[in-house]
Amino acid sequence: MHFVVMGVSGSGKTSVAERVAGRLELPFAEADGFHPETNIRKMESGVPLTDEDRWPWLRELARWIGEHDALGESTVMACSALKRDYRDVLRDGAPDVHFLHMHGSEEVIRERLDAREDHFMPSGLLRSQLETLERLDPDEVGLELDVRGDLDVLTSQTLEYVGERTGATGV
Repeated sequence: MHFVVMGVSGSGKTSVAERVAGRLELPFAEADGFHPETNIRKMESGVPLTDEDRWPWLRELARWIGEHDALGESTVMACSALKRDYRDVLRDGAPDVHFLHMHGSEEVIRERLDAREDHFMPSGLLRSQLETLERLDPDEVGLELDVRGDLDVLTSQTLEYVGERTGATGV
């Protein structure tokens, strides 16, 4: 099984995903690390990515999921996965991909973004991400989590979800 912790920039997806992967000793991928330099430069300059910018990046992420699936390994990934179409590409990597959506108000997320240092995504792009965001459809496997919870609560909720599905003990 593969678990994508998703949401807009500043939602806490990477912090939660890293903790869950570490606790369960699962391979972890930060999707931002797969962006080509052209995408990063574009975002750094405050220009939102287009779908054409995202497709090769998403296919590379699906390939990573597929490689681990072929090895029989479950994975955890932090990825915005803002649209259903984007999530469909990620699902192309393996048959059992779950999405844990870190969801919250623009105000809460903007506060987090403004407090962050050393990240290429400026808070000015939050509005475009929120406009692009499509919440999980009823037929999508996953869970929505409220980002007003602190990191420990969100991590516990995610660990519970993943543990129930993978049979991981000690969560």
